[in-house]
Amino acid sequence: MGHSNITVAALGEVLWDMLPEGKRLGGAPANFAYHVSSYGIETAVVSAVGMDELGSEALETMNARHLGSHIARLSSHPTGTVEVTLDKKGVPSYKITENAAWDFIPWSSRLEELAAKTDAVCFGTLAQRSPTSRRTIRNFLEAMPHDNRHLRIFDVNLRSPYWDNSIVAESLQNCNILKLNDEELPIVSSAAQMTVHAGNTAATARSIMEKYALRALILTCGATESYIFTPEGESRLATPHVKVADTVGAGDSFTAAFTAAILLGHTVAQAHEAAVERAAYVCTQHGATPPVP
Repeated sequence: MGHSNITVAALGEVLWDMLPEGKRLGGAPANFAYHVSSYGIETAVVSAVGMDELGSEALETMNARHLGSHIARLSSHPTGTVEVTLDKKGVPSYKITENAAWDFIPWSSRLEELAAKTDAVCFGTLAQRSPTSRRTIRNFLEAMPHDNRHLRIFDVNLRSPYWDNSIVAESLQNCNILKLNDEELPIVSSAAQMTVHAGNTAATARSIMEKYALRALILTCGATESYIFTPEGESRLATPHVKVADTVGAGDSFTAAFTAAILLGHTVAQAHEAAVERAAYVCTQHGATPPVP
């Protein structure tokens, strides 16, 4: 059922979440790619792992999902890990190992070829904490065709202390779809050097969308609602009430379902519904990449 004419790439960290119950492969790009590929769309994760056992296991897992063909192996740095602790409500906090392989994603002619045929790419802030990966991400975005049909999705995903205003501001200039949550909105407005409309979330979101001439701005407000702002109008949907197992990867699955639906020719409203549905399902399951029904 593959849509062989569509290619999606996800740039950034590949890491093992070291959870209380054991390790699980994670990182926003891998989560995003997994959910996009469930729609039969060819997807590649652009990252790096170490020449260690965790690196071999990561590649095996990614290759089993047909996502691993653009992951470099480096002898110089270990595969990324994150210590994850969950609070009573299942909300995660993270301690992210520094100088991991994914901080050193090498640029290559193979990546340049991938970028030239990529219809949509997703990138965040975490993998831009190091100059090497930041440069590779920037090169990839520049090597993609620059028109509005090709989606450059900036999923903000702030992980303190691994971002600063300049990374956010530059990423805003390099995207045409912005995805963020209500906690990130004031931070992004300030990085964009814009006045925050106090208490008026929609006005703030709309002015960011207009300043950067975005095709869409996706704003999620946790368990309450989500919005998609486009130049043509806005879509607002309530978040379905579900029994939450954990919220890990829910945001990534939202972005992925929206992206896949748009690439498959659906309207923004239909894509929004698909996104809300997928994220709600992921919340009912353990982990970011449960089997998709």
